[in-house]
Amino acid sequence: MSLFDKCHEFSRWIESLKERREFFYLRTLDPAASPTVTMNGRKVIMLGSNNYLGLATHPKVVTATIKAVERYGTGACSSRVLTGTTSLHARLEKRLAEFKGTEDAVVFSTGFMTMMGVVSALTSSGDVILSDEFNHASIVEGCRLTDAEVRIYKHNDMADLKEKLAACGSDQNMLIVTDGVFSMKGTVADLPSIRKLAEQYGATTMVDDAHGMGVLGKTGRGTLEHFGMEGEFDLVCGTFSKSLGTTGGFVCADADVVTFLKLNSRPFIFSASPPPASMATVLACLDVMEEEPQLLERLRENTEFVKNGLAEMGFRLEETVTPIIPVLIGDDAKTFQMAGALEDEGVIVNPIVPPAVPAGSSLIRVSVMASLSRKELTTALETFRLAGQRLGII
Repeated sequence: MSLFDKCHEFSRWIESLKERREFFYLRTLDPAASPTVTMNGRKVIMLGSNNYLGLATHPKVVTATIKAVERYGTGACSSRVLTGTTSLHARLEKRLAEFKGTEDAVVFSTGFMTMMGVVSALTSSGDVILSDEFNHASIVEGCRLTDAEVRIYKHNDMADLKEKLAACGSDQNMLIVTDGVFSMKGTVADLPSIRKLAEQYGATTMVDDAHGMGVLGKTGRGTLEHFGMEGEFDLVCGTFSKSLGTTGGFVCADADVVTFLKLNSRPFIFSASPPPASMATVLACLDVMEEEPQLLERLRENTEFVKNGLAEMGFRLEETVTPIIPVLIGDDAKTFQMAGALEDEGVIVNPIVPPAVPAGSSLIRVSVMASLSRKELTTALETFRLAGQRLGII
């Protein structure tokens, strides 16, 4: 017996998936967040990136990032609590708090660390966490690390959430945690109902708005703006790795809560500080979002163009108001075949199969960007049509 036996077995399994053309992961794409990328020496259209507003390659953002590297170097080389906090980190935290309408904010090194670190730091034995069954893995990991009781409620099912809240003891602290936009199907959490139930039962509320920020709301401030509820959730979290062009994460909350997290959340305390240049990237992204509202409008126009085009061809789509467009296939093998056919003809998408979605609901996940041209989208739609007809999907 060897500790690595499972690794060898796993590698053999991966090789079998590759032979069956069922492995679409760890692809090398340059540059990964552009409308067209290079893969295996050829240009392909990117319909799988979360760079929704196209800011990762926006000239103003790129220039700000380069200038920050020249001034601050490539990294802070310390944890935030020791010598890894620069003026850029402090500026960004203040800006994010203003952007989300809270007293304060704290920036983590990754979005995953943010959700994991907030949930695990704030809850303890005797508390109850109520988590949507489709919440992101970072929230799930936070739930695993805490001694609190975790109760999973059915996806966006307010009756089930209410039942589970009612079953909690009157002396228990309760935290309701949900994604704002669920990444696999693009569905939006019922935040108004969650807030109403939280008030009724005295629960704390937390939303991970990773896929909502830069996408939803009149000015792209996220899911809470979408519902006209800014300032009405206790904890507003997110990541920089979608619309904000880099890596990192944040939580906006009352000042006392932020101070507690900075000195009690282990992922924050014991991780290296995110590079100052990443903070400059996000600051520039926020500037561009405010200065160029046409980017959000273009994102929505592109999204509608793709949704309408796919629907007119006969593809089955999940209902969504986000740039995440789930094309329902159902059969796992056919989902991989569709992804392979699209890739062969120059379009990158993400095939999603169980356990990421329930059995029998495999799908092609299309992600739309504002930076995609109408010509690129038209070409991609025609590729969908030909592949879908050849495979008998439409």
